[in-house]
Amino acid sequence: MDDATLPEEVFTGSFTQQEPIPDEAIEAAVQVMRTGRLHRYNTIDGELSETDQLEVEFAKWLGVPYCLACASGGAAMQLALRAYGVQAGEPVLTNGYTLAPVPGAIAGVGARPVLVEITDAMVIDLDDLAAKIENSGARLLLISHMRGRLVDMDALMALLEKTGVALIEDCAHTMGAAWRGEKSGTFGLAGCFSAQTYKHVNSGEGGFLTSEDPDFMARAIMNSGSYMLYDRHAAGPGREHFDNARLDTPNCSSRMDNLRAAILRPQLARLDENVERWNARYDAIEEGLAGASGLATVPRPAEETYVGSSIQFLTHTSDTQAIRAFLDRAAMRGVQLKWFGAPEPAGYTSRHDSWRYVDAQNLPKTDAVLARLVDMRIPLTFSLEDCRSIARIIRQCAQETLR
Repeated sequence: MDDATLPEEVFTGSFTQQEPIPDEAIEAAVQVMRTGRLHRYNTIDGELSETDQLEVEFAKWLGVPYCLACASGGAAMQLALRAYGVQAGEPVLTNGYTLAPVPGAIAGVGARPVLVEITDAMVIDLDDLAAKIENSGARLLLISHMRGRLVDMDALMALLEKTGVALIEDCAHTMGAAWRGEKSGTFGLAGCFSAQTYKHVNSGEGGFLTSEDPDFMARAIMNSGSYMLYDRHAAGPGREHFDNARLDTPNCSSRMDNLRAAILRPQLARLDENVERWNARYDAIEEGLAGASGLATVPRPAEETYVGSSIQFLTHTSDTQAIRAFLDRAAMRGVQLKWFGAPEPAGYTSRHDSWRYVDAQNLPKTDAVLARLVDMRIPLTFSLEDCRSIARIIRQCAQETLR
């Protein structure tokens, strides 16, 4: 049967409704509030704060020695850039396709974003990266694993090693993802993670900065606002690494508090299970869109272990009128899709030519991909049948509008 002749379905679920915070997390948060000791350093003798315990648990989960809990994922990126020693006006490489907090972090420390093209697979273009390393003189890449997609990390690391460029990973969309079994966030100098509501653990706002470099982490801890309480970091380096950092590093308060940490600890314990649940939903939608008229999903490499909390597909046409008709038709039937080709930013979605704090840059390959790129969030509140229904609706809307 032709997709367009199937009975019309309307989806009535919410694309922004998260699962409830686990009961044990609520109880832990209430206990913190009863003590009144919300600040991470406000502890009694012998007590390890909720934030400290969360850092230890996250470091163990990721497989790294050091972790710092931050106010947000954006704060984690800014702390990482400062701890690396990025200077005002210095060029810093990043993807031309990402969300605004990534170039915002670079601009936030006074540096200059140098945007790198992406491929049809929606990952950073390594050929363009090599050219821009040579032409810009940049010594650092802040890579965005945008929408949970990993570039060939073997090839990337070989290029960075050859050119002497350091790597900081934005893992806001890849908490739990891996390349050949190595977790996202462990390839470079540092990994930056988010605990914002729409990410893989939810404290409203929050983030993590991780590293295996003790001197780097000492500077990050001081910069986060530890004052002279840096020894109250069970997932931090030894005191000897703070000898210079404690006096040379400015305090730019970016700490996580015990209330958010208490909410996050039980969620972290369930993260691996939730990754499996996300991927089952992603797979159901991807399977339902296979062979759809007018659009195509983007294959993933076999080396990648992904977290399917969102899905992307490309329309066969870049005709603005047809794509808008497709989006409007899907919205009428309850399916909320985002389009990176829109001329104006909307909600959380923006593209490089709307970041006027970044020097305008010519990215024809990226623009050609974004013109056809449609994106959809997959919350865990969707059932598998919800996902199959959504796929059917998208298929029908595409056949009706993207001929």
